[in-house]
Amino acid sequence: MKQNVYENETTAPDRLRAEGRADRGQSNADQQEMMKKMEAAATPGPAHKALDALVGNWKAEVKCWMEPGSAPNVSQGTAKAKWTLNGHFLEQEFHGEMMGKPFTGRTLMGYDNTKQTFNTVWVSDMQTSMFTSEGKGENGNKVITLEGKAACAATGRKDVPMKTVFRVISPDKHVFEMYDGSRGENAKTMEIIYTRQ
Repeated sequence: MKQNVYENETTAPDRLRAEGRADRGQSNADQQEMMKKMEAAATPGPAHKALDALVGNWKAEVKCWMEPGSAPNVSQGTAKAKWTLNGHFLEQEFHGEMMGKPFTGRTLMGYDNTKQTFNTVWVSDMQTSMFTSEGKGENGNKVITLEGKAACAATGRKDVPMKTVFRVISPDKHVFEMYDGSRGENAKTMEIIYTRQ
């Protein structure tokens, strides 16, 4: 009887080691599959290629509406957009004028292969907040519509629903539009017409 107990004790660790090896083998296969999925998700694809239309040096005509139906404030700007981080994200640096003062802003735009959405983040030297947005493309990604929430320092409003639309008109022209969802579906607050330099 004792001999059987000892035999069981000596064979149990062996059995556990064998099971552990099997688990590790399965784990390695799982890890390899996970790595394949991660690599596929990290590889820029057709949606990234669609953003090539925004790459380059641009003149910008900016129109801002303080109230729907009012005359817009019009100013001029310049922008330079280029790929960064090995073609994973499009980075735009914008130089313009806001309320009579010069400013610099940056946009980072990309396409999330996992979520199947376009995403942007906007920052500038006139604010401490970041505006992030997410959305889908249509018409071969020549129109990209994004939604997010913004804060307005001038009015103190927070979580203002905003919609932005990028429209590629031609290889040398695209348009950016911004809408304030709190004022109605079509309350345009900004339009920027980009013309290639």
